[in-house]
Amino acid sequence: MQPFLNALAERTLILDGAMGTLLQERGLKPGQSPEELNLTMPEVVASVHREYVAAGADIIVTNSFGGSRCKLEHFGLEDKLVAINAKAVAIAREVAGNKAYVAASIGPTGQFVEPVGELTFDQMVAVFAEQAQALADAGADLFSLETFLDIKECKAALMACKQVAPQLPVIAMLTFEDNGRSVLGTSPEAAAITLTAAGADLVGTNCGLGVDGMYDLLRAMRRVTHLPLICQANAGLPQLVDGKTVFPASPAEMTAYHDRLLELGVRVIGGCCGTTPAHIKAMRTALDGRQRAWLADQSGMPLLLSSRSGWAAVGRGNPTALIGERINPTGKKLYTQELLEGKTAYIRREAMEQAQAGAHLLDVNVGAPGIDEPAALERAVFCVTTAVSQPLVLDSSSPKALEAGLKAADGKVLINSVNGERKSLRRILPLAKKYGAAVLGLTLDETGIPDTAEGRLAIARRIRNAARRIGIPDRDIIIDCLTLTVSAEQKRAMETLRAIRLVKQKLGLTTVLGVSNISFGLPQRPLISATFFAMAMEAGLDAAIINPKDKAMMDAWRSAQVLLNRDPQASGYIAAYAGQQADAVVSAATDQPLAVRDLLARAIINGDREGVVPLIEQALAEGLSPMQISNEGLLPGLEEVGRRFEKNIVFLPQVMQSAETMQAGFGRLKQELSGQQAQSLGRILMATVEGDIHDIGKNIVCTLLENHGFEVFDIGKNVSAATIIKKAQELQVDAVGLSALMTTTMAEMEVVLKKLKAAGIRTFTMVGGAVVSQEYADRIGADLYAKDAMEAVAKIKKLLKH
Repeated sequence: MQPFLNALAERTLILDGAMGTLLQERGLKPGQSPEELNLTMPEVVASVHREYVAAGADIIVTNSFGGSRCKLEHFGLEDKLVAINAKAVAIAREVAGNKAYVAASIGPTGQFVEPVGELTFDQMVAVFAEQAQALADAGADLFSLETFLDIKECKAALMACKQVAPQLPVIAMLTFEDNGRSVLGTSPEAAAITLTAAGADLVGTNCGLGVDGMYDLLRAMRRVTHLPLICQANAGLPQLVDGKTVFPASPAEMTAYHDRLLELGVRVIGGCCGTTPAHIKAMRTALDGRQRAWLADQSGMPLLLSSRSGWAAVGRGNPTALIGERINPTGKKLYTQELLEGKTAYIRREAMEQAQAGAHLLDVNVGAPGIDEPAALERAVFCVTTAVSQPLVLDSSSPKALEAGLKAADGKVLINSVNGERKSLRRILPLAKKYGAAVLGLTLDETGIPDTAEGRLAIARRIRNAARRIGIPDRDIIIDCLTLTVSAEQKRAMETLRAIRLVKQKLGLTTVLGVSNISFGLPQRPLISATFFAMAMEAGLDAAIINPKDKAMMDAWRSAQVLLNRDPQASGYIAAYAGQQADAVVSAATDQPLAVRDLLARAIINGDREGVVPLIEQALAEGLSPMQISNEGLLPGLEEVGRRFEKNIVFLPQVMQSAETMQAGFGRLKQELSGQQAQSLGRILMATVEGDIHDIGKNIVCTLLENHGFEVFDIGKNVSAATIIKKAQELQVDAVGLSALMTTTMAEMEVVLKKLKAAGIRTFTMVGGAVVSQEYADRIGADLYAKDAMEAVAKIKKLLKH
């Protein structure tokens, strides 16, 4: 067979369908590891592969989705990791022959990477590298990273695959919910930018949605990636019919979007949950007469950066990007002191204020004397990424610090900076390549900053050529032509502007400046800085490192975007200034200090774990009781977080940060109760049903219920109905919450509810999980269904009349 990527350029390939549901029909027992069947029932696994090949699949996916050490440990199979994964490839290879490619399936571990979870980035890479090595050694043709919920975990898996087998192509897919984002808030654009930069060969989505929902996700991805796309849809959303999980989409319905998918550059089409050989055969037939060659178009792609939940485009006609400069210890005693003490209050506050002021990117610098810079930069990145959605600029000359920051970051960041010195190029560029980062190049070298624009152009060309040699594309390079203070070097200001024009004309590269340096040492600095900023934008400046809270700079930026035709219909300008006089009057009339109750609520909303306890101390000193502090300060803040989550303003990482802040506040209040038992809103038993080893969603629900004042008894995952009933009786709970993530285990919820009723246990019941729906909850007689943790809290409070 021809190389996989060559085949993709010639034709769209068909990937096979669901594995787990077919294995369940053929002997997989509830609660058993599907991957164990590779060793105990290889012929059953092979029979599934054979049916998909006969149906016309060009790619068959190995039965190794849960083959990582983290997953196999749940079944006591971790010592058989190599054997299980190697056998998965061997079974598929024997069936595929020269008819199909063998894609080695790798799924998520069931754990999150810090700061959302507990595993470090290095630990997660090591977990996936172990599995990837076994799969590659067994002879897989490519890797398929499937059903990832966490973009950072998917990036770790991708890097692990490239580390152990750089010659094998990698498909990287995230799973999205019907709100167009992943569980942790990642948009399809942010996912595509991050995974493209990290070295994926195909990007796309699988599971979670039907083909209609996936089309919209893939269309969003196409805006920001030149890679071929993959669509692996479910056969509709699951329904329960006669006690069995049924996916309603017919084979014909699964092919309805074929023409539109092909136009997007979707080069692999397959099936996920509920799809069968009949669906795959229909997809194969539907491609007849529709095949066409496809070549990626990389022209016109701007510099793209991403965070977990946001993204930004720089250059190529986009508005001049604003990089907030305030997270920098130079001249800031308070920030420097906090860095020495390992605190992050200043960082969080500045990140949020700069984001609110209009920054598109945030520069993060922790380089102060006496600082453990790698640890401090990691801490700062964790802080900023849980506070705002702006992509990051990591500002350091230390390779160790930069690597720590790159591991901590969720998305594609910009490294600030590299320069024309050989030492700098040799130390920094490989980091950018390894972690999928863009680089900011300073036009200076061992001899200093050239006097002329031509000299700076020569250094920019040197940086570009060095980046090209290790595989960093031109679009991921942004050149700083360097701003010198006009009070000392008056003639060189115009050389900087001329250098911007030359870099863009001769090299076609994106440009950036630290604009405020121009006015150093002069009175009324904003006048000089804002004027020079406007001149630089007219010269073609694509990004500027500024203080976005500086009114003069923002006025210049908004005006220039209108005049340069980068603000269509002047909509941004009008939004910023329309009714400004009236707004100023209102602000003057209401600009009063916030009461401590409001400050407490804001601390919860902002996830200010360091600041909440001092505010509680202040509230106690002002005479507020612990219950007043909780009910009038903390809980209203958490309720506001819930409202923002519902509106997709904040996402799960921010919710968890607020929950941790709430826990810190409650910890202090408990000291004031002197052994008194706080009034509980209710006693809740939580469990993941038997056969299901996924507990991330359940754990989040438990945390939020506790923060809202419920007494929660979490009895774990893979819990039998008998255990749930026994514990419900012993603990005399008010409600039982059940979670299931897999279609093969959701039916166990109905079993539990029936046995609770038969045992005479009168308690409210709630169900949730990725595969569960309101319709299913109604059908099995659950009292409530919650689609996410925040909704679970709101509904159980209403159900229990709180």
